[in-house]
Amino acid sequence: MSLDPVKVMKGQDPMALSSPLASNGDSKASWEESEGFCDGLGPKKPKSGPVRRARKVEGGIFFPKPENAVTIAVSSRVLFRTEREQKVFEEKGVEEYIKYQMEHENEPFAPGPAFPFVKALETVNARLRELYPDSEELFDIVLVTYNHAHVGVRLINTINHHNLFIERFCMTGGSSPIGYLKAWHTNLYLSADAEKVQEALAQGIAAATMFMPEKQIEVSETQLKVAFDGDAVLFSDESERIFKAHGLDKFFEHERENENTLLDHGPLKGFLEALGKLQKKFYAKGHRLDCPIRTYLVTARSAASSGIRALKTLRAWGLEIDEALFLAGAPKGPMLEKIRPHIYFDDQMFHVEGAVEMGTVAAHVPYGIAQKYPHKKGTNSAK
Repeated sequence: MSLDPVKVMKGQDPMALSSPLASNGDSKASWEESEGFCDGLGPKKPKSGPVRRARKVEGGIFFPKPENAVTIAVSSRVLFRTEREQKVFEEKGVEEYIKYQMEHENEPFAPGPAFPFVKALETVNARLRELYPDSEELFDIVLVTYNHAHVGVRLINTINHHNLFIERFCMTGGSSPIGYLKAWHTNLYLSADAEKVQEALAQGIAAATMFMPEKQIEVSETQLKVAFDGDAVLFSDESERIFKAHGLDKFFEHERENENTLLDHGPLKGFLEALGKLQKKFYAKGHRLDCPIRTYLVTARSAASSGIRALKTLRAWGLEIDEALFLAGAPKGPMLEKIRPHIYFDDQMFHVEGAVEMGTVAAHVPYGIAQKYPHKKGTNSAK
């Protein structure tokens, strides 16, 4: 099985044209300078469902400042299914695509691979609001799309149809969104565009390319479950480089010799830190056992030979992982099927494919030495 995010998600974003990308602003601009372009797009009609995080203050609606929240930027292509619309764009061009979207703007999009994850974020927010009514430390979701602003009406209608609480949009009309991610203080960017994910990682933004299983397993509606690989995801690819260059025996030797030397951080360490910060807010209120956030380390490392360094690194960072699975090279897909995470992050497509085959929504983190060495069936992985 070979997954291609373009094939899975049915093509590039409709407005991502072949012409050179236009400038999308100074990433160092203040929040006030950036706010105008990506404003919230108006109030929603009240619906039953999760507790809304906005609150009335002095006659207006108050939203958390991005620097205080855990900001998740999600592309429209992974939040919703847009294959039919993409076909219109590919066969008939931009103008017909926009016309089609406007003609169908009252028809909501179906949920995409990121949809259950976003719903779980809102569930956590509802619990946080019950415990900390005045706190801005919660998840803030930004919808990022290459689409023309005319398509925004259908996106808003879809969000209201599914009772999602997403008020912040960036519709870039074909320009790269990466500069705006900096302005939003983005903690995680999820997209179907592998090139944009790589661009975000190069800018120091945690990012991953999402894949949709053909048959998705059911996930919890009351607890957010996030699973991480270790090397080149939470940690650097230092150890993976040893394995690729010198083999498994040298890798084990290197880990034993350096078990008290901390691993350097990987691209998603900051996101795990953000999750841990919110978990501690629940722990402080006596909700450790029923915390609505649960994290997992799912690594091909073996416990006795190379696991201790990973655990010591997490402990030194002050990070807690609720469950750690050291598989010693065994397939990850069956374990992930039992965990049922809302999202699983891995740097190797081999493991992403295995997860997707078992029904898990998986996200590829294109970082580190493994991108230069595609996994061959029948070989063990060190991590």
